[in-house]
Amino acid sequence: MRYDLHCHSTRSDGLLAPADVVRRAAARGVDVLALTDHDEVAGLAEARAAADEAGIALVNGAELSVSWEDVTIHVVALGFDASHPALAEGLERIRAGRDGRARRMAESLAAAGIAGAYEGARAFVTSERLISRTHFARFLVEAGHVSEIKDVFHRYLSPGRPGYVPHAWASLEDAVGWIHAAGGQAVLAHPGRYRVTSTGLSRLLGDFRDRGGDAIEVMSPSHHAAQVAQFAALSRSYGLAASTGSDYHGPGESWLDLGDLPPLPAGVTPVWQDW
Repeated sequence: MRYDLHCHSTRSDGLLAPADVVRRAAARGVDVLALTDHDEVAGLAEARAAADEAGIALVNGAELSVSWEDVTIHVVALGFDASHPALAEGLERIRAGRDGRARRMAESLAAAGIAGAYEGARAFVTSERLISRTHFARFLVEAGHVSEIKDVFHRYLSPGRPGYVPHAWASLEDAVGWIHAAGGQAVLAHPGRYRVTSTGLSRLLGDFRDRGGDAIEVMSPSHHAAQVAQFAALSRSYGLAASTGSDYHGPGESWLDLGDLPPLPAGVTPVWQDW
């Protein structure tokens, strides 16, 4: 069975509609797919109809924005009841802060000499409920400030750069609580991406486990081979299951396509073991 448990559609910052994401995954040999739009579940009904037609299994998913210490992290929710009120209200609370953050980002970029960033980013928004850094990244590429999406975050949108603004997202405790209340599993997304020391990573994994976290992404396009081995070992030592996901956003933007990741390393407990 080929699993891909992390990808995005036009309901957040992906380039393909939910149904098209599902059809692409099916064509590429994915057996079990989770659509995990940022702070959003609006694409799941469309994705499920396409999955039924394509003959693949769809798992309800979402990627929640979380503040931990002074770091923004992401927690993927899997297998939840998308209509559960606690999760729905939590996601709405997270989304409500996005437009204010986007306006502050545009002001920061304007101070650095890049005008019109808010309007430019909005031109790429495909869901009125959500604007993200990826939409700013697409504007900055189109406007010629950088040549590729992959360079935008390092030059403009990460801490210490002109377009970055701090923002308080959901707490780790709240995010995991909402996911569990809705009957889902909480997965720490791409842990190798966060700018934390080795001690900070240990604290993050410990806090995530102690608040009820279920799994970490071991296989991710954000992880090189040594990190895959590292996070496989850490999943075992912290008693967390292992997940996998391409974090696919669309043609031309993603390093890996849907279903491209190799199988999980031996010796880990897959997050789907009890599905």
